[in-house]
Amino acid sequence: MYSLSTCWNSQRHTDGRAMLQEIRTLGFEYAELSHDTRISLMPGILEAVDAGELRISSLHNFCPLPMGVNRAAPNLYQFSAARPRERELALRYTLKTFDFAVRVKAPVVVLHLGSIELKNYTDKLLDLTARGQKESPKYRKLCAELDAKRQARKEPFMQRTCEVLKQLLPEAASRGLRLGAENRMALEELPLESDFKFLFRDLASPNLGYWHDTGHAQIKDNLGFIHHAMHLESQREQLLGFHIHDVQFPGRDHCAPGSGTLDFATLKPMVKPEHIKVFEFSPSLSLEQARAGIAHVQQLW
Repeated sequence: MYSLSTCWNSQRHTDGRAMLQEIRTLGFEYAELSHDTRISLMPGILEAVDAGELRISSLHNFCPLPMGVNRAAPNLYQFSAARPRERELALRYTLKTFDFAVRVKAPVVVLHLGSIELKNYTDKLLDLTARGQKESPKYRKLCAELDAKRQARKEPFMQRTCEVLKQLLPEAASRGLRLGAENRMALEELPLESDFKFLFRDLASPNLGYWHDTGHAQIKDNLGFIHHAMHLESQREQLLGFHIHDVQFPGRDHCAPGSGTLDFATLKPMVKPEHIKVFEFSPSLSLEQARAGIAHVQQLW
């Protein structure tokens, strides 16, 4: 199942049906409704889906956006937040996403799981990497500092995330949905690289799986925190699907596959027919760039 995320074209459209029809003209039978789906697009989306013009592979939380929010905001409310009110809102709008997923017959909802409250190390490390200072003492010091702080502070944030997931999983099961826990780009976001296995062990639900974002993983590879293919291999038993995009070194993502440094051929052994494969492109990509990126991956995979 190949799909294209509406993050590529939603901002260009005021009618959801036209948005999905544009994706159909690229040859796709499926689309993912992204986390920038405005409420005003919903009527047209439902018209297109009900008419059988396109099927929906997945939704990316929060979808649709909360009333009054008109920009991509997947971290608007976080499961890991210390404030109970924020966690309550995260739960409420995730359940709205679940209901919309049922309405459009999407089998999977992709989730961001929260973050640790830390100053931004990711941008600092990317900047040093871009300037060729990845082997410098300053870089190593920042990495060590980040590792120590993440390990020391993560527990209450991850605990709160798991408590929200424990409420969400029965709701997902009752609706016939599976939840994809996405790997994130920022080093402060949850789960940490080595903690997915503990998440799946502790929650042990058939309705929870792993969602692999190729760009996010490649950025962490570029920073030296994971080996991309080995990380994916370690999650293959829980793997539900992919967000597919390339990275121009060291950290510009959502590029067309083949235009960056990501070696998609090395990921092929982990890709199975049952996985949902969603191209997640920047709105800045032209139609021709999108077509070339899609062809690049489909040829390799």
